[in-house]
Amino acid sequence: MTQILLASSSPYRRQLLDKLGLSYACESPNINEVQHHNETAHELVQRLASEKAQALAENHPNTLIIGSDQVAVINQTIVTKPANHSEAKQQLQASSGQTITFLTGLCLYNTTTNNLQITVEPFQVEFLHLTEHQIERYLTLEKPYDCAGSFKSEGLGISLFKRLIGNDPNTLIGLPLIKLCEMLRNEGVDPLLT
Repeated sequence: MTQILLASSSPYRRQLLDKLGLSYACESPNINEVQHHNETAHELVQRLASEKAQALAENHPNTLIIGSDQVAVINQTIVTKPANHSEAKQQLQASSGQTITFLTGLCLYNTTTNNLQITVEPFQVEFLHLTEHQIERYLTLEKPYDCAGSFKSEGLGISLFKRLIGNDPNTLIGLPLIKLCEMLRNEGVDPLLT
């Protein structure tokens, strides 16, 4: 039977993949995630998702490897995970009253056939107009420093939003499950029949 490997150390992606009830392993790929010169946000997440999946292929024959990467885009600027409280505060101040686009690259790589499926899934978040006090209180309570855009939508971060716009709410957390299920079925793995 084909093995499934999640090329990630993200606890959030593991929690999402757990929803599908599949047996899988996790391994963190060791790749350089620096943006290339003139690379768009779309190109960046697509490339990184693919590189993460392919980086583990040599040691995992007969495996379906899932790679994913995400960035937020605020006013045409790529936003990643904040380095600290100050940077998180700046990100949320920039997001206040704005519609932010999250781009999540998703790749499923079949190491047996070398078949590579890849997509970029967008998801938009319309933020409320936030006061400095609201931002400080949120950051103190949730400390979302390991999340692109400085919030956790699956936690208190949902209170920062006016509206969510997208096909799959899981995309916002970092793993588009609807699209992943389609990719898995293309490789003969149906979560409903496994």
